[in-house]
Amino acid sequence: MLDFLNHLGELVQGTLSSPWLWLIVFAVAALDALLPFMPSETTVITVAVLLGTDVPKLALLALLAAAGALAGDCLSHAVGRGAAPALTRWLRAGKQDRYEWARGQVERHAGLLIVAGRYLPGGRVASGLATGSMGVPWARFVALDAVGTGIWAVYSVVIGAIGGASFDGQPAKGLLLSFGIGLIMVGVIDVVRRLRSRHAARRVPRDDRGAVPGPARGRGADGAGGAGADLSEVDCPAPRRPPGEGPLVGPGRDRRSERRERDARTATRRLD
Repeated sequence: MLDFLNHLGELVQGTLSSPWLWLIVFAVAALDALLPFMPSETTVITVAVLLGTDVPKLALLALLAAAGALAGDCLSHAVGRGAAPALTRWLRAGKQDRYEWARGQVERHAGLLIVAGRYLPGGRVASGLATGSMGVPWARFVALDAVGTGIWAVYSVVIGAIGGASFDGQPAKGLLLSFGIGLIMVGVIDVVRRLRSRHAARRVPRDDRGAVPGPARGRGADGAGGAGADLSEVDCPAPRRPPGEGPLVGPGRDRRSERRERDARTATRRLD
């Protein structure tokens, strides 16, 4: 393993002065928004390890990674907007309650989904497609996503820089240390997410809890491996629709329910 990592480090080290390396970083960070097999975070961390303590180049790496990720997320958001009519028709074909629930979740938690969703398996794909299909305005999406991509890029570069500075001239050990830190951070984020999700689920009345699709299972920190992602309150159960009622219980009751109540009041007045 160490021999392979050393060979990989030597191979990439020879390309640090090439503009092609920076183009590759930008492209991988962008394409990861739609292609699950693109290792954006791994690429950024590896290059940061090899740069070591070269602060100007580390800053350039963070800038290019953030710009590439933002471009890819905007592409994913655009795809979601293009697929919105077909998705809306499918959801509303007997699934109006799910559609309304999904729209409500995106409206309430769009900021959290866009900024933090990329740290979950499938989260980056889910945030772009979901916010696009649910009509989150471009200005709001770009502003929030710029914050999210900036945090992600700096986080990845710092992890790589720690490994490179700790083992100067030993890229294999630096890579192992950086990847180990990354895995620990992913584990901490996942534990926090699960705790928040359970807390949110306990706040929902038991009678209102219904079955919803389970959380996506995908690859690790690079995050585009599943069909969707769950995120604390975003993945709390949708309200269950009682038989014969409309899409939602409460303000969203359909006209049939209101008509039944109106008929009942009329009948009561006649008896009086």
